[in-house]
Amino acid sequence: MITQLKKVFPILLLLPLFFLKAQEKKEDSLSVPEAKSFVTKHEIINGGKTIRYMATASETYLKNEKDKPVASIWSVAYTQEGISDLTKRPVTFIFNGGPGSASVWLHMGMFGPQLVKVNSDALKDDGAAPYNLITNKNGLLDLTDLVFIDPVGTGYSRVVGKGKVEQFWGLNEDAASIAKFMRQWITENNRWLSPKYIAGESFGTTRAAAVANALEKGGQNMALNGLILISQALDYAGSTSVHDNITSYLTYLPSMAATAWYHKKTGQGKELKAFLNEARDFTYNVYSPALYKGSLLSDNEKNELAEKLSYFTGLNKDYILKSDLRILMPRFQKQLLLDRGLAVGRLDGRFMGDEVDKVSETPHLGDPADYQISSAYTASLNHYFADKLKIKMDHPYITSNDSIGNKWRWRPVPDGKFWEPSAVNVARKLAETMKRNTEMKVFVASGYYDLICPFFDAEYTFSRNGISRERVKMGYYEAGHMMYTHEPDFLKLSIDIREFLSN
Repeated sequence: MITQLKKVFPILLLLPLFFLKAQEKKEDSLSVPEAKSFVTKHEIINGGKTIRYMATASETYLKNEKDKPVASIWSVAYTQEGISDLTKRPVTFIFNGGPGSASVWLHMGMFGPQLVKVNSDALKDDGAAPYNLITNKNGLLDLTDLVFIDPVGTGYSRVVGKGKVEQFWGLNEDAASIAKFMRQWITENNRWLSPKYIAGESFGTTRAAAVANALEKGGQNMALNGLILISQALDYAGSTSVHDNITSYLTYLPSMAATAWYHKKTGQGKELKAFLNEARDFTYNVYSPALYKGSLLSDNEKNELAEKLSYFTGLNKDYILKSDLRILMPRFQKQLLLDRGLAVGRLDGRFMGDEVDKVSETPHLGDPADYQISSAYTASLNHYFADKLKIKMDHPYITSNDSIGNKWRWRPVPDGKFWEPSAVNVARKLAETMKRNTEMKVFVASGYYDLICPFFDAEYTFSRNGISRERVKMGYYEAGHMMYTHEPDFLKLSIDIREFLSN
């Protein structure tokens, strides 16, 4: 017995050390390194003026109620130097959507000091490196400072310490974190009296409306001067093409007509805008009541509707009848150019993808409007960060994080409060914010060939929900979701945003 105790005793002595080491290791895994910051100085000509500016690429830690960091938000801020009165200098916060997308697209495609140029006419894949980076001579740094934000899980942003992704991956959670970051940035940079704007794209417009609302709360009411909504998605009933969603059959039809016109499948000999006015009129006055009648339609009525839908979409009348007069967008993508074995893009109907499976019901390779340009954006941003901004990080920059969408919490109300699942809609939040903030204006940019956030949905959404239309301006472009990939529309959008900020 004594011999056994002698053998066990050294082990008993070592156990406290083992647990201490384990505890130290656990604490080390939750330790938060010092936030990184990279500052460089540059010069650019925007708006006919030479602008000296500072680029600050940095991590900002968001803290919990115990004052412990739980998330690191990566941002790149471009601020003009030599400004004596910052109260007159606007600042615009910019982010993309997803959810799960970093700000790379608006950074390298529209607002940043350097841009990557992809094929303007969507006629070919941009392939592999090298890619063409140019100075953004049509930028806005003469008018406003710019702050590009990557939400948690995108770019270099991530949870830290005891943070959990569940605290940030949700409609309300995401808006709260971005609002918190904006307040911190404004406070640290002494910009509370500066005019403030948000520019968002796609889900980034959902986020923009939610953030504008969140900024009114939390004991630090921050009123915004304006929102720039690129390819808006405020009411998801109009941008979700699924069976039995009558709203989406209506909102997508004019964009189908535009895309069919672009590919010369219909509407030839007519100007695009005139053809789309026909499509609008048909959608509101004929197609809408017909969809609500459903099986109560007579055979003659169904045949007449199928002929008219074929006229607008370029699809075969028999196919439309077999579809029960209801065309899902993924099927339209595959059917429009079926005779050529091509699928049209979802983000931009101008793009075409050569499918391996020519007879699949829907595109199976993905979205050609995405995969034909995404590598150019990713490579260009990484090169720009390293070469111009001198950024060195120990983990990769995530341009698109698909796992976020799979885990995203869409519930708009707190746990414990009754909620019956429905399509996401932040349009009424925007309407309420605009009623409380009577100075806030909104600019909405829509591409005619956007087959995911259709331009007609923007019109449908902003004509409802109590939104103050007199403070909303609409802009239209002959391209898709990222209309700035089309050079003429990049220039037009630049002018339109410049006018919006100036006025």
